[in-house]
Amino acid sequence: MKLISIKGTQIELTDAIKDYVNVKLEAIEKFTTDFGEAAQISIECGRTSGHHNKGNVYRCEMNLQVPGKLLRAEREAEDLYEAIDFVKDELIRQIKDHKGILADAHRGSRPDKA
Repeated sequence: MKLISIKGTQIELTDAIKDYVNVKLEAIEKFTTDFGEAAQISIECGRTSGHHNKGNVYRCEMNLQVPGKLLRAEREAEDLYEAIDFVKDELIRQIKDHKGILADAHRGSRPDKA
């Protein structure tokens, strides 16, 4: 998996935040080994507003481009680390779903009826 960028919006990305994001990327990377370098991820972390101090003021967004699909997760939370954790878990869920669809197509199964 190739990291395109880690961007901070209305917040300075400290080394602690970058290290935390990199640890979470390692967890995501375990599920993207089948895609190799074709998988590209960009991350944006920051504050939603410069003047609010309470409520969901932090957000994290991850966009993972895999062959044939863009997987995207976004979360606003009271804590930046909480937002990063949620986005990581959501992206892993989407990767598993996408790989399941690819496996079904490879096996020749019929799509589920809605």
